[in-house]
Amino acid sequence: MVQRLLWLWIALAFSVLLCSCGVGNGLAGNVGNGSGGGSATIPLVQHVAILLLENADYSEVIGSSNMLYLNSLASQGAVVAKYYANSHPSIPNYFILTTGQPITNDDAYGGVVSTDNVVRELTTSGKTWKIYAESIPSQGYLGGDAFPYLRHHDPFSYFSDVQQDSTKAANINAFSQLAADLSASNLPNYIFIAPNARNDGHSCPAGVEDCPRAQRLQIADQWLQSNLAPLLSDPTFKQSGLLVIVFDESADDITNGGGHVAAILVGTHVRSGYVGNTTDYDHRSLLSLTMKVLGVPNIPNGADAAPQMTEFFH
Repeated sequence: MVQRLLWLWIALAFSVLLCSCGVGNGLAGNVGNGSGGGSATIPLVQHVAILLLENADYSEVIGSSNMLYLNSLASQGAVVAKYYANSHPSIPNYFILTTGQPITNDDAYGGVVSTDNVVRELTTSGKTWKIYAESIPSQGYLGGDAFPYLRHHDPFSYFSDVQQDSTKAANINAFSQLAADLSASNLPNYIFIAPNARNDGHSCPAGVEDCPRAQRLQIADQWLQSNLAPLLSDPTFKQSGLLVIVFDESADDITNGGGHVAAILVGTHVRSGYVGNTTDYDHRSLLSLTMKVLGVPNIPNGADAAPQMTEFFH
């Protein structure tokens, strides 16, 4: 009887040890339980990069063979499994990510946005920032669409802070400038990357009027694989950087306003292979995160009231 009790005690102790060691981590196994990172907080990094893709449902992205490279990044980083866009169409989501407010639902909007925004708060905090927009006609361009550049994918061009200051407008650059800045060790603290409409999942390849969404996602994935390596391998960014890849809105879902979309985090302090699947996050949460990781104290228009993404970090 004593021997049997001893073996039962050993078995129980071994099972507790297995649980405490986190057996079965991996992308599928390392799953959030609501408490996320426990006592974790938003860490500080020197650089945060946010890259937006277009118009796809979560189920079309995570685990999909159409986006093998993106999923390889997801396995290295963390997946925000309950991330929801705030609205349809694109433009209110871009504005929420940068001002905390939707501003408009008109993708053809041409007004000036004077509300608080990331440019204002970054500048006040002494942080550098740049926009890298593929196919933009020129540095500092503040005009309308020049397809495949779409202005409503570049929310910074609407801000009064930028409209009224040529120095700030010069921070809106062609995507090719990113390679130059990396080479010159001149990477800004805040990086906003906007692939053009043919490479972000929004539109079909040149010369093709109609194509399946799967093809558009494959092209976007190929663009990521071809263009992100220099940033991710940069020594400064590897030491203290965070990359967020997120879809602006779903294709045909209206859950929570803009539908269930994919968002992944890769970089310093991110919990590798982690999947947060209990708390709902949205673009306000991401706005707050991109400011807090840089130590910016004021979050535009109360976006820090949204659920905070602490669980994804060590």
